[in-house]
Amino acid sequence: MTVATSKADLIPTPQPATLFSDDKSRWQAVVQRDRTADGTFFYSVKTTGVYCRPHCSARLANRENVAFHESREQARRADFRPCKRCRPDDASLLDRQRAVVTRACRLIEEAETPPSLAGLSAAVEMSPHHFHRVFKAITGVTPKAYAAGHRAQRVRDELADGASVTEAMYNAGFNSNGRFYATSTEQLGMTPSAFRAGGPGTDIRFAVGECSLDSVLVAASDKGLCAILLGDDPDALTRDLQDRFPEANLAGGDEAFDRWVAQVVGLVEDPAIGLTLPLDIRGTSFQVRVWEALREIPFGSTASYAEIAKRIGRPTATRAVAQACGANPLAVAIPCHRVVRSDESLSGYRWGVERKTELLRRERPAS
Repeated sequence: MTVATSKADLIPTPQPATLFSDDKSRWQAVVQRDRTADGTFFYSVKTTGVYCRPHCSARLANRENVAFHESREQARRADFRPCKRCRPDDASLLDRQRAVVTRACRLIEEAETPPSLAGLSAAVEMSPHHFHRVFKAITGVTPKAYAAGHRAQRVRDELADGASVTEAMYNAGFNSNGRFYATSTEQLGMTPSAFRAGGPGTDIRFAVGECSLDSVLVAASDKGLCAILLGDDPDALTRDLQDRFPEANLAGGDEAFDRWVAQVVGLVEDPAIGLTLPLDIRGTSFQVRVWEALREIPFGSTASYAEIAKRIGRPTATRAVAQACGANPLAVAIPCHRVVRSDESLSGYRWGVERKTELLRRERPAS
């Protein structure tokens, strides 16, 4: 498994307002006192004359007495006053925590060497234990892991800009080459010199087969399957593979590899049989966490983007989860087709909504 940690993976992502864009989903958020909905809308209660945050702990009002508002200003214009319990005019606890974590992220990014936990917590005026807990709850990683991911990104940027390995190492804040080389392959997915050269020398076998969902391209490195692509045009699938691995040595599969292709085609035709072949999963740390969560969705079941975000400890990262699903290079093996909208309707699918519909139909229990 190849994992690249990106700074963009770790910065807190606001909850998209589209997740609560209709009254049904908003009412459900109020019933569940869903804190992730805070800031996306407010609700008012006709019988009390107040407006609240979605997570307000006040006694639940009758649905017919509740109205929803896009903003505090809209609620006030309707002659409602702020609730004294949830204080909707004040910054929410989650908003304050996000602000603290964002400030800490900037401190990490601007420091020449990774700051200590004690130094960071003091800078944001929190105890080390509480700061560590809040930081991990918001970002999904510890401050130390965020700093490591940021340094790895700086190394990649330096190498991509033509810096020598030594220059990249010191510019990224590594004080010794021993410490750098001890973690460089894990952080870059390959040795620094190979990364700087564009990752040449990787041998990838591939073949294009046919299945009931049109063409399927299967590719594998020496570690396992690295791509399963579906489409109408075999040539387009091959170009997609070349774009993914521009410096790799691509070669057609042999007779033994044809058996791998046959297994993948069998999986597409009957997802219930599962897949025993090894996978070479390549992506950022966030993408890999999402893809691992997708593989845990049981056969015949679906999950929403919001549910996956919660499972990986990033409840506000629904949009980023959707992007990770769209970047999945291993169709069916990583079952991104099992992810649907919160109202269970089908969203986009990298290989076409029609294929997604058919895959889900094949997993539906026989009536």
